[in-house]
Amino acid sequence: MIHYEIHPINPEAHLFEVTLHLDKVDADGQLLYMPNWIPGSYMVRDFSKHIQWIRAENKKGRLELGRVDKSTWKLPPSSSAVTVVYQVYAWDLSVRGAHLDQTHGFFNGTCVFLAVSGREDETCHVDINRPDGEDYVHWRLATGLKPIEGTSEFAFGRYQAADYDELIDCPVEMSDFRLISFEACGVPHYMALTGRHQVDEKRLADDLTRICEHHIDFFGGSAPMDRYIFMTYVLGSGFGGLEHRNSTALHCSREDLPLESDEPGKVKDTYQTFLDLCSHEYFHTWNVKRIKPAEFLPYDTQNESYTELLWAFEGITSYYDNLALAQTACIDKEEYLTRLAKTLTSVRRSKGRLIQTVTDSSFDAWTKFYKQDENAPNAVVSYYTKGAEISVCLDLLIRQKTDWKKSLKDIMGRLWNEYGKVDKGVENDTIQTLVLEETPETSHQAIKDFFEAALYTTDELPTASLLKAVGVELKYLPRVDKNDRGSFKATLPPNKQLSDLGLEHKSKATGVMVKSVYADSPAGKAGISADDHLIALEGLRINSSTFDRQIEQIPVGETVSITGFRRDELMTFEVTLEEAECDTAYITYAEDFDQHQDHFEHWLNLKDSGQ
Repeated sequence: MIHYEIHPINPEAHLFEVTLHLDKVDADGQLLYMPNWIPGSYMVRDFSKHIQWIRAENKKGRLELGRVDKSTWKLPPSSSAVTVVYQVYAWDLSVRGAHLDQTHGFFNGTCVFLAVSGREDETCHVDINRPDGEDYVHWRLATGLKPIEGTSEFAFGRYQAADYDELIDCPVEMSDFRLISFEACGVPHYMALTGRHQVDEKRLADDLTRICEHHIDFFGGSAPMDRYIFMTYVLGSGFGGLEHRNSTALHCSREDLPLESDEPGKVKDTYQTFLDLCSHEYFHTWNVKRIKPAEFLPYDTQNESYTELLWAFEGITSYYDNLALAQTACIDKEEYLTRLAKTLTSVRRSKGRLIQTVTDSSFDAWTKFYKQDENAPNAVVSYYTKGAEISVCLDLLIRQKTDWKKSLKDIMGRLWNEYGKVDKGVENDTIQTLVLEETPETSHQAIKDFFEAALYTTDELPTASLLKAVGVELKYLPRVDKNDRGSFKATLPPNKQLSDLGLEHKSKATGVMVKSVYADSPAGKAGISADDHLIALEGLRINSSTFDRQIEQIPVGETVSITGFRRDELMTFEVTLEEAECDTAYITYAEDFDQHQDHFEHWLNLKDSGQ
């Protein structure tokens, strides 16, 4: 048996102490290693760097631990059991890492548990201990690991994992959290809320019940887990999630949660976003945690695992996460169309879509998508948002080519039954093959052409024409203001001629700081660059709150002088303003919507939700 103990020995110093008990060691010595990355977040993070110190001993005394590489150690041969003890510094406040202080403790197994090379398939036991002291007597524990040997649910004690993969796929939250309980299709579900907050528990539980039951029904009505936990850290400002086999780690802002004082029948935008996040990570229970790219079977957490399929595993998930909100009546159809418009705006504003294919974006996630710099808007396309747009198109295309008898849902059902349930990896052409098998032969060339263009070129997608067939009109117009990311509009706004610099910035007390400059934009042509501190426009100090409006009101074609600092050098840029791009998606009902309403409702499946 491989046995671990983990103890938050010093919350003030953010230190976990971990003990690994090994009953035996290979005759030639035993390799131990720490993962270099965590599944679901495709970047090498070198978790071993947080080990403060490490030592090993057997009944005869101290053993010498040899270093093999940055994350691997080697035990010498031993005729008796071996104990390895080490301390981990935990101050990574993210869903990917480990964090410990006087208010809570959280860790992913990838950050704290050494793997025993060659024995990853063996059962693991882990004793999870409460911090010492009276201040922590009210703390509880939330994890997807199975409690054993008298340990109660949500209590500190002994837990079991079937293998190392399960051990690192069940994060742990420990604190005096608020626990919200509900059932979905007969399966116990929980949300553990850590951090200071207020929440309308009933509304949150009711909404999550509908979303979880929707996803369970979507994949055939039988959940692949016997319990599920949303571990949510509530912050003043924060957002993110990471999926696991029977849980998810979430970060949200306090304003994201529903309050009893919220207007009845109104779903504030921040709460919609939080429900999107919950829906997204829960959909991953099937799509990426069990339906996986072949390259992820099994995960190799020591080395990068390259796949071009993240457009499907993140993009399809991103498509269905907010569609589920409409289909469960958490939001209405026009709120859904607004969220779709924001996704399309995000794709259109990325100049990287003209440079990088979505499959390249997936393959290069390790070096480009997860390591974005100031030039990322010009060089990287998101496999989340463009993958979601591809999924919208694919869903509507399948419906049209099958006379509305089939949809992308049928493809996902086959992926679950033929791949996810039997641990068979999805290949690069699997989805294309399934779509061709589900559609008439007369449509095959059109479908092949769509996949080729969508996945392997930077051509624009046929989104507008496919939406037109369900009575929805899509137009791209200039943004109304800095915060405009598109929306549903009963009537499309007029296409006003506005001037634009072509850069993104953040406010400074003395002007604005440039975050990024779009390729071939007026700012780029004038030589303005990221990190330039712009302080004056035409000799007058820049007011960050009015800067964008000032620029928009300058006539197109006029040249203005902008002064700023690059590092500590004062520079002046002569910028000739150009018309703002039509890069903001607005969706409205087409004039002939009545003729397409049945198809619209078929697409969104709104009849059962009462809309």
